[in-house]
Amino acid sequence: MGQLGLGKQFGRLAPQLDGAFRADGVFAHDRLRFVDFVDDVEDLLEEVAWQEWGNKKAVDGFEEYMLQHYSG
Repeated sequence: MGQLGLGKQFGRLAPQLDGAFRADGVFAHDRLRFVDFVDDVEDLLEEVAWQEWGNKKAVDGFEEYMLQHYSG
């Protein structure tokens, strides 16, 4: 989010991600599939990008990047 210039919105979005990570910071795979989590985050980022810039396309590629680099 910082690289996109949307870092100031993190505090507003963080509560919506509650439950996706355990207390130790590890992703909770037993509660949520990673691909579903990434899809949800992309939806949130699109909403923020629309509000900030009037352009959802600003976050295109987020889901693909995350799945390529982190899904294992």
